[in-house]
Amino acid sequence: MKQSSKSKKHYRVCNLCEAMCGLEVTHDGNQVLSIRGDEKDPFSKGYICPKGAMMGELYNDPDRLRKPLKKSGDGFVEIGWEEAFDLIGTKLNGIRKEFGNDAVATYFGNPTVHNYGIMMFVSQFKKAIRTKNAYSATSMDQLPHHFASYFMLGSAMLMPIPDVNRTDYMLIMGANPLVSNGSIMTAPGISKKLKGIQDRGGKFVVIDPRKTETAKAASEHYFIKPDQDVYFLLAMLHLITRDQKIRLGHLEKHTKGLEGLEELAKPFTPEKVATITGVSSSDIERITDEFVNTPKAVIYGRMGVSTQSHGGLCNWLINLLNILTGHFDTPGGAMFTNPAVPVVRGKKGHRVYNRWQSRVRGLPEFESELPISALVEEITTSGEGQVKALIVNAGNIVLSTPDSGRMDEALNQLDFMVAIDIYLNETTRHADVILPPTTGLEVDHYDLIFNTFAVSNTAKYSEALFKPKYGQLHDWQIIKSLTKRLTRKKLPLLHRVATPKLLLRLGLLTGPYGKWSSFNKLFSGLSLGKLQRSKHGIDLGPLTQMLPRALRTKDQMISLAPAIFTDELQKLTAEFSKASVEKDAGDFALIGRRHLRSNNSWLHNTEKLMAGKNRCTVMMHPSDSELVGVANQEEVTVTSGSGSIRIPVEITEDMMPGVVSIPHGFGHHKNGIKLGVASKYPGVSVNDLTDHQALDSLTGNAAFSSVRVAIKK
Repeated sequence: MKQSSKSKKHYRVCNLCEAMCGLEVTHDGNQVLSIRGDEKDPFSKGYICPKGAMMGELYNDPDRLRKPLKKSGDGFVEIGWEEAFDLIGTKLNGIRKEFGNDAVATYFGNPTVHNYGIMMFVSQFKKAIRTKNAYSATSMDQLPHHFASYFMLGSAMLMPIPDVNRTDYMLIMGANPLVSNGSIMTAPGISKKLKGIQDRGGKFVVIDPRKTETAKAASEHYFIKPDQDVYFLLAMLHLITRDQKIRLGHLEKHTKGLEGLEELAKPFTPEKVATITGVSSSDIERITDEFVNTPKAVIYGRMGVSTQSHGGLCNWLINLLNILTGHFDTPGGAMFTNPAVPVVRGKKGHRVYNRWQSRVRGLPEFESELPISALVEEITTSGEGQVKALIVNAGNIVLSTPDSGRMDEALNQLDFMVAIDIYLNETTRHADVILPPTTGLEVDHYDLIFNTFAVSNTAKYSEALFKPKYGQLHDWQIIKSLTKRLTRKKLPLLHRVATPKLLLRLGLLTGPYGKWSSFNKLFSGLSLGKLQRSKHGIDLGPLTQMLPRALRTKDQMISLAPAIFTDELQKLTAEFSKASVEKDAGDFALIGRRHLRSNNSWLHNTEKLMAGKNRCTVMMHPSDSELVGVANQEEVTVTSGSGSIRIPVEITEDMMPGVVSIPHGFGHHKNGIKLGVASKYPGVSVNDLTDHQALDSLTGNAAFSSVRVAIKK
């Protein structure tokens, strides 16, 4: 749109993904005229991806819900907020009275952590609902990272972040930061940061079954067989312990469990591991040598090493290798942020694992949540404790969960369902009541979580640009209203009167940079007022040494070899000889992928982001396409033990032979249902193929990677 003399500038953080890019929004007070990257933002420095530029389209999306809906017959009717809250309270309290608190389950989707408002009040909501059937996107994503941090460092949120701005050697495994903009590594403009490693004479190396966008820019790329990363990491541990290359540095007096590591790693020689992983022994030895002998080096692993059957072991080993080689809590290695509002809180040594188990399969709880793969069976299996009702916040579990066709069927069996969401989609269509919150440009914003994962310390507060219309409520107002109707106890005064802005103000004042954190900062420290005046954000400096003071273990020691990991490793060692299994003809290992123009199942309602060629294809190596007898863009049937889909082939040498890739998040015309703009575009759900029984046995995280599939013309 043309900019007039009345146009104004608004500065904010994009909250559509983890990158925290600064935006410069040009508007006329009523509508967005243009969006570009904020060049004065000290963190993102003008970087913006296609998603951030579309926030105006999201705000104006005609498919977006703005008033509560109640199911009526085959459709929905609009109702008032109080009627909606009263109906939900009556229904859910009735179910709890008849069947118990655990008969009501909750699911919080990925967007929850992108909205600080609901994050401020979700804890009180969970206390009010008192259910053991709590689920979230965590167990389809990063649970193994939290698991390793908890057992090694004492807190699930004390997660190491690659110091990409200062490292000279970065080994990237199962991650594609050029598309994800960093993941558990908040790093806008990551391409420049990775290029910076090369410009200063260093290198970054990618290990991945696909030659990803990141791998194409890398100094080196090596194919690895899916689900075999653990053996590569164990071979590195074998070499480091065998050759006595352990350098603990300043952490030497703050670690325990070093004894016995060499013996644990002894069977995993590079020669044996090479036949299993597809990475040669000489490459394993050279990569290990370069990593050990580069003063500033770091290993970083993400989705590919998390959403697999050995995710917990992989994340333990990545931390362990960084620690043993002196690349932990040191510049250029794996470090920790010191965010302005700390989220690592609670008692040291507090137990958060296996306090209860899921009713049907006996899967252990972690941080008060059960693995999402257990939810369907908890709904469909009759008996005491059966889930009868479900509350879903910002999650499309019919597309995102493994073997999602089961989820689609299971939701029909619920007595009552509530969805907090801005769209009528594959999941919310099952709800009895849909509560649409404000979103994007209508909300003020501060990144509680992603400032904790950032590659430097930073803080930025974004005011809302537009006031809510149509009597809309913010997500935190919705969750507070539900909490009020679901608790019998009088809520704490602070909960009753507080707003997110008030709680943020207190958090900043008492945080490490705040005015109340020390007498010296009384007049110069960080406050919400100071952030509001600094509209582009404040640079709080590079990552600094945080250990041992940041540790949350009882003894203030890093546990190098927690029994839960070494016991699991013993099982893996016993199966080591079976790990190399040749695939049958026509049998392939399926891995996922994502695209820069979408975010999981979000953003498919934006025409400009979905335009162009069909991105929902099955990528396949030319030799495999010859084996199947299929040409480029020809449709094939892909079948697993869970289901079957039809999808066009994309033939490319970017794939490792024997491995195929299908993106996640598509399939919006599932079962022939037309739900908004998204269902106009082609695409199928890869989770019609994934297996809900396939888990990381250690953590319970869904193992999406390396599903065995057959492909036919």
